[in-house]
Amino acid sequence: MGMNSINTNTAAMTALQSLQQTSKSMLTTQNRISTGLRVATAEDNAAYWSIATTMRSDNDALSTVQDALGLGKSTVSIAYTAMNTAIDLVGQIKTKLTAAATPGVDRSKIQSEIKELQNQLKGVSDTASFSGENWLSVDSSNTGYNATKSIVSSFTRTSSGAVQVGNISIDTKNAVLFDSSASAAGILDATRNSLGAIASTGTSVYAMDISTLTDSATDLNTLKGYISGADAAFQEMTKAATGLGANQQRINLQSTFVSALSDAITSGVSQLVDADMNQESTRLQALQVKQQLGVQALSIANQSSQNILSLFRG
Repeated sequence: MGMNSINTNTAAMTALQSLQQTSKSMLTTQNRISTGLRVATAEDNAAYWSIATTMRSDNDALSTVQDALGLGKSTVSIAYTAMNTAIDLVGQIKTKLTAAATPGVDRSKIQSEIKELQNQLKGVSDTASFSGENWLSVDSSNTGYNATKSIVSSFTRTSSGAVQVGNISIDTKNAVLFDSSASAAGILDATRNSLGAIASTGTSVYAMDISTLTDSATDLNTLKGYISGADAAFQEMTKAATGLGANQQRINLQSTFVSALSDAITSGVSQLVDADMNQESTRLQALQVKQQLGVQALSIANQSSQNILSLFRG
């Protein structure tokens, strides 16, 4: 039989310790339910918290990459749309030049139509700008000009913890339609010879003028050279548009991948730190019952001291 003491109530101390532990567990469970996190601070689980914090930071960087890809996609889309429009305009110029090869036609009237198309080509090229970037109408003599455009496409962390930023490089050199530099030229303002090839002598698609041409053999040969020049420019622009389209597709694929990667990282972080609400709800109900029983046990243990008084009653 254990000793009863009025100085030390062992049963009450044990019941109190159990009740305090239950209250501490309830506080932890309530915090998990209110925050939705099983690991909210480094105190909860230092390793998981460190991993999750780094992964969240990397995911924020991926969000920035997604924005950069969106800007790059818009810039390429503007250039591609303008290039397609310019291709259509050059096609119309080629058609009108072919019509002008017919003897006896009024070439001055045809030239007035061609001139409007040439002006439209310049307007389309000059307005093909997004966020200050114009890939079709440039001045390559400007300091800092670079025909190779770079778009941030990825953010990765190596096994050693080093950070790497990937880029998609787009060479726009062959997509330039107008170059205001004195030492360079674009597809439409480049001087072309009678075979349509870029040369030091001849005329450009933008500067072609058939208003003074006659039905003489020399002028008709000149006109044929203009047709060759327009067709050569048409082929070069088609090739450039193909390249822009391929780059646009690559950016779309990378954007889809980055989005999926971000979702995967978010899911991974969730597995590490998020609380299972079903489990926590069940645990809370169990702890509430345990707390009530603990209060009851402590009350019973405290009453044992009162029973000692009965031993001293006459």
